[in-house]
Amino acid sequence: MSAYPDNKEQASASTPESKGTKLTSRATAAAKRVAPENADYRTVDHKKLTPMMQHFVQIKEKYPHALLLYRVGDFYETFFQDARKLAEELELVETSKEAGKGIGRVPMTGVPQHVLERYCTLLVEKGYAVVICDQVEDAATAAKEGRQVRREITRIITPGTLLDEGMLNARRNNFLAGVVIARNYWGLAYSDISTGEFFTTQAEDLEVLTQELMRLQPSEVLIPTNAPDLGSMLRPGETSEHLPECLPSSFCYTFRPQAPFSQAEARQRLLERFKVRSLEGMGCEHLTLGVRAAGGLLEYLEETQKQTHVALQTLRTYTIADYLILDHQSRRNLEITATVRDNTFHGSLLWALDRTSTSMGGRALRRWFLQPLLDLKGIQARHDTIQELTENTQLRDDLRQLLRSIYDLERLTGRASSGKANGRDLVALADSLLKLPELAELAADGNSPYLRALQQVPPNLEQLGQKIQAHLVESPPLHIKEGNLIRPGINYQLDDMRSNAEANQQWIANLEVTERQRTEISNLKVGFNKTFGYYISISRSKADQVPDNYIRKQTLTNEERYITPELKEREAQILTAKEDLNQLEYEIFAGLRAEVGEEADEIRKVSRAVAAIDILCGLAEVAVYQGYCRPKMVEGRKIRIIEGRHPVVEQSLPAGFFVPNSAHLGSSDTLEQQATDDKPDLIILTGPNASGKSCYLRQVGLIQLMAQTGSFVPAKEATLGKCDRIFTRVGAVDDLATGQSTFMVEMNETANILNHA
Repeated sequence: MSAYPDNKEQASASTPESKGTKLTSRATAAAKRVAPENADYRTVDHKKLTPMMQHFVQIKEKYPHALLLYRVGDFYETFFQDARKLAEELELVETSKEAGKGIGRVPMTGVPQHVLERYCTLLVEKGYAVVICDQVEDAATAAKEGRQVRREITRIITPGTLLDEGMLNARRNNFLAGVVIARNYWGLAYSDISTGEFFTTQAEDLEVLTQELMRLQPSEVLIPTNAPDLGSMLRPGETSEHLPECLPSSFCYTFRPQAPFSQAEARQRLLERFKVRSLEGMGCEHLTLGVRAAGGLLEYLEETQKQTHVALQTLRTYTIADYLILDHQSRRNLEITATVRDNTFHGSLLWALDRTSTSMGGRALRRWFLQPLLDLKGIQARHDTIQELTENTQLRDDLRQLLRSIYDLERLTGRASSGKANGRDLVALADSLLKLPELAELAADGNSPYLRALQQVPPNLEQLGQKIQAHLVESPPLHIKEGNLIRPGINYQLDDMRSNAEANQQWIANLEVTERQRTEISNLKVGFNKTFGYYISISRSKADQVPDNYIRKQTLTNEERYITPELKEREAQILTAKEDLNQLEYEIFAGLRAEVGEEADEIRKVSRAVAAIDILCGLAEVAVYQGYCRPKMVEGRKIRIIEGRHPVVEQSLPAGFFVPNSAHLGSSDTLEQQATDDKPDLIILTGPNASGKSCYLRQVGLIQLMAQTGSFVPAKEATLGKCDRIFTRVGAVDDLATGQSTFMVEMNETANILNHA
């Protein structure tokens, strides 16, 4: 499949659907004409390159480790080694392009602009950074002035800086992390620019840093270094001598200069970004390493987003010790987000419990289960809300029904704040904002904490939704610079321009009628195309009847095309008016979008409340239909589970097939009772293979985890003391990557439990 079907000077590029497409004879011949020394931009004589190629090379020299996509007309092209890499990774056709006198042809691969997002998604998934260089002025204007079209870098797309909807998983965060290490201490900051979340922390023990990264699963991690290869990116599985040993190789790492991660520069950048005089209000004034990580991350966003403003929420500080700690092995063995055997979502704890209706709720549920609470008040607030929702079926059903009609407020707001939202995004946002008062009304009689949080919706958000709905048409076009966005009656100037445009179109329609009558040519037509503009079409058989004032413009096989001075004059008016009309509509739309950005903090605050109630409605639904109970949470050391069940296995079997099991460990309800507690806190369970030992072990761990997440639990009755860590050691296999036998893997995992329990 050719990406350039009508242009011999531009190369063909296949789409992913044409996988395995062979080179056309033209492309093959072009590829063969590339001299070996022309495959590398570093070895060609830059002075002999065409102006466009010189500009391409100048940008490439600034970003040698990224793939550069350079806008040329309706395509994004790339040259030299980038062309070959792009063709290889995406299975596109590589061809060539003339690069200048004395140079000859160089490798080229191109992709159509309308599928750029899809190709960038594939490249990012493979661990590449992509630099987008766009045309920032009208090509016709540059051509009239006899100069090259002005192009600028508009954004740099990396795995951790995705904003476009098609590049993101709706139910997972896409975190960018920054790490600063000082001996055995470390600082960590992470952000999801699509939702605006921004967090930082610091602690001691590099092993804890590793576990925190494994919890977050960031798409990209920034590492400050003095290494000479700054800007390079390690794809998952790759290693480098500059990568600290404590960091797992399963992530994508980007090496950054040290300066932005210095205390002075990082702190100043945070102060300027959030317009504050001190970081005390964010709780991180004395978190030196955390501040350094956050400031370095912020600098990276400023560099990569270029013309895009990323609306981050105020930096929030957290302490790892405030949450139940699950190391990576325990998360894996408990199969919280994926199964051990197949690494699939189906069969995981989230699969069994996720009944959320919104994307926001789905993302938040994942975070809740990967970071359970230690604070009993926080746990009980969630339990209280679930209890109220289980007891009030009508309220639960009404809330869930309404939640299904609410779009992803967090990410819609993120796109609007960054100037990426289109008309459809704003319509979806408005529809969702106008549902908030209904949610508040449903929650009005609620007594539990999370229902009360929904009862107060800022009136300005409803007003914003009403304004967007009043301004934008019900089904706006995908592209925001092509008109047909704004309703009539919104702007008098816009209405006048539309009236003039309609009058001009009517003049064109009348012209066809009057010219047919005047010339007595029945098949005369008035047409339009982008190349020649408006024209009068007459079949060649009627050419002898053409009036003297017709000027021949084009000859085709079966027709002649003409213009008249009057038609060209009217054409200029129509095209200019259309441009002005589209520009005014865009300006009105951009103003609306900017208003959304101004309310971003309020919208995100409400969206967090909506996500939380979505989670709790879903957990209440599971509790009702699966027969879960509310666990009694105590301060002491106690596990008392009566007729407990494994939440996943139970749902995987026919109803009634799972045999419940009880567990009793410890008996102290309070901290004071622990000193005299004589009940056993250890169970040694033996039995043959496949008798359920691992299931029982996981079951107890999952019930404790669910309770501290705020969920009801699969049991007839449960009394649980809060715990600060959960460990599981279930089975093992050889770890060939690190050269460890099954026995060694088991010993290391057991040692980890004994060292931290």
